[in-house]
Amino acid sequence: MSPPGDLAFLFILRPRDLRDRCDRLCSLARPPAMPPTIHLVRHAQGVHNLSIENESIHDPDLTPLGESQCAALRASFPRQRITRLVASPLRRTVNTCLLSFGEPGLLPVVALDSLQEVSDQACDTGSSKEALAAEFGDSLDLSRVSDAWIDKADGPFEPTLEKLSARGLEARRALREIATAAAGDQDVHIVAVSHGGILHFITDDWQGIPEGKATGWANCEARSYQFADPTGQDDDAALVETEESRRRCTSKELTSVEKRQMRAVMQQRMMPFLKIKA
Repeated sequence: MSPPGDLAFLFILRPRDLRDRCDRLCSLARPPAMPPTIHLVRHAQGVHNLSIENESIHDPDLTPLGESQCAALRASFPRQRITRLVASPLRRTVNTCLLSFGEPGLLPVVALDSLQEVSDQACDTGSSKEALAAEFGDSLDLSRVSDAWIDKADGPFEPTLEKLSARGLEARRALREIATAAAGDQDVHIVAVSHGGILHFITDDWQGIPEGKATGWANCEARSYQFADPTGQDDDAALVETEESRRRCTSKELTSVEKRQMRAVMQQRMMPFLKIKA
């Protein structure tokens, strides 16, 4: 008996051709991959947030209120969507990430030194890789952290506007690289826990910064972004806040001219509060 007409071609194909044809048919049947979403989060309240004097504390931990903020974020965030965890290597960001999002299937947290905070104050200077490895063990992947990440007197982590802009670009590219590596997942959601100052350089979003403050991000605030160029060819790896996230934050999307004008004004205004070098 002859095979049905629609399947007849299967019986005259060589095994390799048949396999290739089946692979193509299967790829057509799969739903298209969603663009990766990057959920950026500012750390919970740290001891240094309590007073100016506490800014002299080296790599401070979270306060009890900060730990409560993590518990609240853990309860409210749709954690079932998360596919990867990333954090600045400072202790308060790593602990925020672990307390808010930590799950056995999502560990280790990938540490990115480009996500560290802006200034060279003691509170914004991290601990050695050896100390972090001893404290967090297998829960933290330090392979992407430079041995010189705590040197903020000179080099790429010096707090100047030029180097901070370059670091924001490096962070975006690193997040895109991590998202691309996770492309096997149909719906990639990466959580990256960072700091209020550097988050403005990463997102290039300068809205909502109160007068006399160093950031427009609240402790444990989360905002969601996608890459402006879904093909991944954009050298700038620019991020665009999602509609849902903008509605939560009541912010509006600015034109490139408006963004450039606001960036220039806000960077100058924030310099003394973030201890940025002139």
